[in-house]
Amino acid sequence: MISIEKKLLAGYTFIDLFAGLGGFRIALESLGANCVYSNEWDVPAQKVYAENFVDTPEGDITKVDENTIPDHDILCAGFPCQAFSISGKQRGFEDSRGTLFFDVARIVKVKRPKVVFMENVKNFATHDDGKTLEVVVGTMEELGYTFYQKVLNAVDYGVPQKRERIYMVCFRNDLEINNFKYPKPFKLTRHVEDVLLEDEEMVKDLYVDRPDTYYNGVEDNQYSNKSIRLGIVNKGGQGERIYSTKGIAITLSAYGGGVFAKTGGYLINGKTRKLHPRECARIMGYPDSYKICKSANQAYKQFGNSVVIDVLQLIAVEIGTVMEGK
Repeated sequence: MISIEKKLLAGYTFIDLFAGLGGFRIALESLGANCVYSNEWDVPAQKVYAENFVDTPEGDITKVDENTIPDHDILCAGFPCQAFSISGKQRGFEDSRGTLFFDVARIVKVKRPKVVFMENVKNFATHDDGKTLEVVVGTMEELGYTFYQKVLNAVDYGVPQKRERIYMVCFRNDLEINNFKYPKPFKLTRHVEDVLLEDEEMVKDLYVDRPDTYYNGVEDNQYSNKSIRLGIVNKGGQGERIYSTKGIAITLSAYGGGVFAKTGGYLINGKTRKLHPRECARIMGYPDSYKICKSANQAYKQFGNSVVIDVLQLIAVEIGTVMEGK
């Protein structure tokens, strides 16, 4: 998480859809914006969200009447990627029906926020030969918004993790904003070793000592802005690879197996282990004051599904900059 002094979004209200752990909320609140509504259907995530924000998100967005949602300036949504059934030629609002993006669209249609800020997996940009993104762009343009989109990698914004995501920012046409730019990349100064816990008691159960551990001979003495593979366990499949803490983390995942499932394995003081949920939280930009789920399995899943707060903050700064005086 980045410390931001200028509250560029002070006075703005926003809603947090598909809220997860509240990454969008932390990012926008750090710039002074005020959350007026949240929605998240997953019960364990709801509970963690409520514990951190004293606000229990409403469930199942598909059953929420858009007219009951408070007015807001910014709509935030890290909606799940679903297949779109492309039937008509318009590829806009009608073609988005039946998907969770439609729930975003119907709220936008009624509430007319100034800004719509969305995030999705990198593959969303090319899903179904680009037709899925085409539907989203067509829908937002049909609703009267100017659409910007770009795939950004968290490692280019100070975060020691490879995490490529598409970020979509839409401005209501009457605001006449045509100069929005995504944040410029900058040099990485942190690596996995900088997010590790010092309390050995917290991580003692995460170490793996197996006879089928093999190292590849790479010397662990160089820093890199990429992940550095040092070895494998078993056959070296997903969740069976060992990396250096002098590089960056592999993409945290909500799913997947292997002895180092969801985080990858790291060589730390001559021993190998997966990351602790608190270390995952740090790699996603969550402050240490953030209360994480007591179930480790749920916590890994939640952070694997989450958004990188630092990247959202930097994009929100650019949104606030072009919105000044609007």
